[in-house]
Amino acid sequence: MKRIFNILALWVIAATMAVTAATTFTVEAPRQVVEGNKFNVTFVLKNAEGTNFTPPQVTGAKLIYGPSTSRSYSQSWVNGKSSSSSSEEYTMIYKATQTGTLHVGAASVTAEGKQYTTRGFNIQVLPSGSTPSHQQQSQSSHSQAAPTPYSDPMTQSADKAVDGKDVFVRIELSQPHVYEQQAVVCTIKLYTQYQVSEFMPTLQPSFDGFLIEEIDMQPSLNKVETVNGRQYMVATLKKCILYPQQSGKLTITSGNYDVSVVQFDVFSSIFGSLSKPVEKKLKVKSNQATVDILPLPEPRPASFTGAVGTFKVSTDLKPSTGLKTYSAATYRYTISGTGNIKYIKAPDVAFPDQFDVYDPKTDVTVNPGGGDMSGSVTIDYTFIPQYAGEFDIPASEFTYFNPTTGRYVTDTIPARHLSVAKGQGTPSNHYRMKNMDIRGLKQGDLHLTKVRHYLVQNWTYWLWFLLPLLAMVVLLLLYRKQLRERADVKRMRTKRASKVAQRRLKKARQLAAHGDRNGFYAEMLNALWGYMGDKLSIPVSQLNKDNINAELEQYGVDEQLRNDAIGLIDQCEFAQYASQVADNDMIQVLEQGADVIDRLENVKRRKSTDTTTQS
Repeated sequence: MKRIFNILALWVIAATMAVTAATTFTVEAPRQVVEGNKFNVTFVLKNAEGTNFTPPQVTGAKLIYGPSTSRSYSQSWVNGKSSSSSSEEYTMIYKATQTGTLHVGAASVTAEGKQYTTRGFNIQVLPSGSTPSHQQQSQSSHSQAAPTPYSDPMTQSADKAVDGKDVFVRIELSQPHVYEQQAVVCTIKLYTQYQVSEFMPTLQPSFDGFLIEEIDMQPSLNKVETVNGRQYMVATLKKCILYPQQSGKLTITSGNYDVSVVQFDVFSSIFGSLSKPVEKKLKVKSNQATVDILPLPEPRPASFTGAVGTFKVSTDLKPSTGLKTYSAATYRYTISGTGNIKYIKAPDVAFPDQFDVYDPKTDVTVNPGGGDMSGSVTIDYTFIPQYAGEFDIPASEFTYFNPTTGRYVTDTIPARHLSVAKGQGTPSNHYRMKNMDIRGLKQGDLHLTKVRHYLVQNWTYWLWFLLPLLAMVVLLLLYRKQLRERADVKRMRTKRASKVAQRRLKKARQLAAHGDRNGFYAEMLNALWGYMGDKLSIPVSQLNKDNINAELEQYGVDEQLRNDAIGLIDQCEFAQYASQVADNDMIQVLEQGADVIDRLENVKRRKSTDTTTQS
């Protein structure tokens, strides 16, 4: 027992040492630099999270880039002692502009409600061609080597090869093992050591087996991360919350991207060294990410309907008192918490048979931020009492699965007693039709007469034999006609070309109304390429502008109409891949597409008529 107590005491002391690490704010910079060279000044905040960083005032140097922020965290256990540390680094790149002494002023940052400030210091700037010492000074008593900065784009010559270590896309998952319906945060990031002039996804990763909840964000290269000792500019391309729908291993497939990076061709002139930007196009493929999905434990409670997370349930009645017959009331069922709350099914509430109950109305308010969805689901059950008296809504249960504990949790919703007074009105037809299985009996003289007749003597008797026979013959003829039409693949493609194109143009009009330029031009290209392929019977493998132009000419389309069709395709392709440059009006492009398809349809019909006449 004493040994166990000693071990627990050591754990408490170690945890206290780890938590009470001191917060420091220091600066790291070279003692000497050469005129015209670049150098880094890094401010390091340890064991705290900083805000409101104020960079220093620097005289005698030009700011090239920064401040860029990077964060790191480490924890170790050595000889029974635990130690942990975290740091935030603010790095700026300067260029020494004149020989002498340059001064770096004080910088400040706010952490844990306190403001930390460094002292100003001087750096000696040596004349061009000198060799400085490589020692660095630190304003703290514990200095360390400066982190490796990400590559300065101006030092990247155009003849330098760019490989997968310089630019890559990575899929990151928040957890490797989860239960069914438990949230997994998927983040897709771009890492680059170059300036990026163009980024175009050609194949998006697929999320088969997941329900996806997108998190709104605007991609931008505004962060710095260190990977394998190298610093990268990082942009978060996509972030979403995934809810797995089945157990087993689920894989998020890799995506393909076209990336244009900027290098610099440096050359000498009478004005000194000049640089010219040079773009290099790369094809980048992201990694695949796999997550193990554990099945929910068996047996599942009868009241479990698929809720996974942590939730609370409450009910409310409006009005809470003074219920009367034939007056509407609302029984509100509220579920709040964190988890797959958006996909929770409305529970069944056992109302008395004397109530007229309508379909529930559901209102969902969620926030997909963080690692899961949080919010509330409100389900309103509207009912109308049809009889006065004392009634009860019986107690019920709501069960959810808590993935943290790995157990089902059942909340009991207490019964609610309702006192209904007599009101004005009559029972609704909806209630009477639902609850009455025997109608009222007619009374009095019903004027009944006895009639005898033979069914075979009626002509309608024989008609019931003839109608199925005639229907079978008609169906057989229609079926044979359909088989002949389907056998002619070329004719079928031509016949449905206009319908398919009109359907795609309708979808493009919806995208234009929502201002989605990329989706609009993608749908316009699908409509135009698909129509040309179907109408002219061109295989997909041979579908290009030259073949389309040749087929249109062969079918007798005049040169003006051919130029309009090919030009519209070129216009949509340019607008899709250079949306910032293109200023086309989407409605005008849509009308041009409809006009081209309609004119081509007319040419086809005239050609068919002429061919029939000649034959």
